Amino acid sequence: MHAGVLDIVRTGDWLTYERARRIAVALICAYGIAVGYLVLTANGPVDALGRPLGTDFSNVYAAGTYVLEGNPQAPFDPALQYSREQTIFGPDTPFYGWHYPPFFLFVAAGLALLPYGLALAVWQIATFLLYLVSIRSILTAAPIGTNGDNRVLLTLTLLLATAFPAVFVNLSHGHNGFLSAALMGAALVTLDRRPVVAGILFGLLIYKPQFGLLVPLVLAATGRWRTFAAAAATALLLILLATFAFGPRVWEAFAASAQFTRTVVLEAGDPGWHKIQSAFSWARMWGGSIAVAYLLQAAVTLAVGATLIWLWRSAASFALKASALCLSAMLASPYGYDYDMMILAPAIAFLASDGLTQGWRSWEKTLLAAFWLMPIAARGIALATFIPVGVIAIIAVYVAILRRGAIELAKPTHLPAAAAR
Repeated sequence: MHAGVLDIVRTGDWLTYERARRIAVALICAYGIAVGYLVLTANGPVDALGRPLGTDFSNVYAAGTYVLEGNPQAPFDPALQYSREQTIFGPDTPFYGWHYPPFFLFVAAGLALLPYGLALAVWQIATFLLYLVSIRSILTAAPIGTNGDNRVLLTLTLLLATAFPAVFVNLSHGHNGFLSAALMGAALVTLDRRPVVAGILFGLLIYKPQFGLLVPLVLAATGRWRTFAAAAATALLLILLATFAFGPRVWEAFAASAQFTRTVVLEAGDPGWHKIQSAFSWARMWGGSIAVAYLLQAAVTLAVGATLIWLWRSAASFALKASALCLSAMLASPYGYDYDMMILAPAIAFLASDGLTQGWRSWEKTLLAAFWLMPIAARGIALATFIPVGVIAIIAVYVAILRRGAIELAKPTHLPAAAAR
């Protein structure tokens, strides 16, 4: 009996379409109830626990009000930012810092033109729809089976994309994970067909620069210079627009704010180590010094960078390469939260696409299913046990991708690397 259960888990036969559909529908209903409860028990823009609805979105909205008043440097001053949040949401509201580059102030200002609740809804719905379009495009780029099979698969894909636990984490924080996932997924889907468009999308991802650390490395290592140039030009244009609109001194304010983010949020772990999903935070949570944490993070980043270049320069399937690049966004950065795990959604979609077209190997379906569920539990398990399951899971899946790639390359029929591109 035990061997039979183990065999089902190993093969992943337990994960049928119908079971996946039921799990997705159940989770979506649970998210709807939870979000509905938060809204119905709120007092204006403040929930029953005294936090702004959408918690972290409050810093975006507060920053936007400063921009509309002609004071774009204020959000980068923690004291001024907190004062504005208290003015909008009450004196007992927690502090939510502004940690974005100056060009994201354009988005903040646009949203601040609306009432808070409407701004939060517009932001989440608009970026969520972009995310769904991106995920759908990943699956449609690699048709599987008959047209009927594809329709069933796409319906299930949209259900699973909506039910992905990081979706609820992102919704409850009012965060920008949907946008990050949409940009990364769309950039990878268009990379070979429309390299300039892909470069623009990669360039827009600079609003969270820590997640694009290895993108230029991959583009350069694979000779995708049109995409590289488009990404660089997009980033430069954003910098110039922000400088023109807000003045050069806004960059001084940003530099000072970045130091606050590094020392207080990252190195001191003021929000809590269990919230930050990185090797750096893992070391700090287990009592490591700042120097040790940086050394561990550097080792992980270098290892990921080296293996990523190997994979992208090989003849492995594009889906594996794309999935690995998405995972590297979290692994290579010392700074990323559980709501940032939305960027893992396109990685899961690419892996699912590869598994459905190339076939699954032992344990892969079960590992991917566990990985899909992980974001909802990562913070709680780390808080209760000091075990950083989020980071461990990302590393495990990244290693599984490398293993899958190595097995694929060992086949005598694989194409030369140049032809694969």
